[in-house]
Amino acid sequence: MERHQIDAVVEKIKSTEAPGQGTERIKEIVNRLTTDLFYAIEDLDIQPEEIWKAVDWLTTTGRNNEWGLVVAGIGLEHFLDLRMDEAEAKAGITGGTPRTIEGPLYVPGSPESVGYAELETEAEVGGERLYMQGQVRDESGNPVPNAKVEVWHCNLRGMYSIFDSSQPPFNLRRAIITDESGRYKFKSIMPVGYSCPPGGATDQLLKAIGRHGSRPAHIHFFVTAPGHRKLTTQINIEGDPLIWDDFAFASREELVPHITRYSAAEAKEKFNIEEPFASIDFDFEVHKEREGIFAAEIERTHGPR
Repeated sequence: MERHQIDAVVEKIKSTEAPGQGTERIKEIVNRLTTDLFYAIEDLDIQPEEIWKAVDWLTTTGRNNEWGLVVAGIGLEHFLDLRMDEAEAKAGITGGTPRTIEGPLYVPGSPESVGYAELETEAEVGGERLYMQGQVRDESGNPVPNAKVEVWHCNLRGMYSIFDSSQPPFNLRRAIITDESGRYKFKSIMPVGYSCPPGGATDQLLKAIGRHGSRPAHIHFFVTAPGHRKLTTQINIEGDPLIWDDFAFASREELVPHITRYSAAEAKEKFNIEEPFASIDFDFEVHKEREGIFAAEIERTHGPR
């Protein structure tokens, strides 16, 4: 088909829209995506059997609640971050801690504490002890007290609480309110990386395009404070072989902090801690809110569906 023939089909579809009914923004988006899809079908000679296999895959993806993984895996969530970075740069907002993807596994309502938190609700055998600490500062270097640092990561099997019923609710999920100096600290275990469900919809798609579905070890964060723009970010664990081969494209150089490790003797002598541990120092720099720019608080559904 020629482009003008495709355009005629799209116009016929659009002609069935009742004036003044529905949502104009949704009409605009649906019609644009429909047009682009029809062009792609013609340009790539996509066959009916391929379309219906795709419909089956779309159905399975929704049934398995894997759309959050797919959005990350095809680079869409990363692309949205880059667009937000560009919009902020044009508004004069630069520097600070880089944002990166939220991912699909955040759950609101984590237990809150001031200054310090222990992330494990139930101790897990075999993990490396981790302490992570730092300060929340604004773009002028001033500490931000009473900021909320929400943190979540997976267990040693690569599973997240709430989504994994074998873990206690909110295991490895906490919200820390910074102290008067803007400082936070938490105790946890060193997380591992994880992979998409084997044989699942995301895994099928990635294998079909010659890619893997694994992520390096990482820890997620939201940082919020009154009068400041929300920061969505995560750190990668130094030394993980997949840092620069993350299927979700979330790695950024500024988000790979150094890890310092202390032997049992050093832990006892220097910190009066009764076990060896790894330590990460990481400060968050957040921007003050400004008028005339998009909201950094993104409205989206969280938790299992």
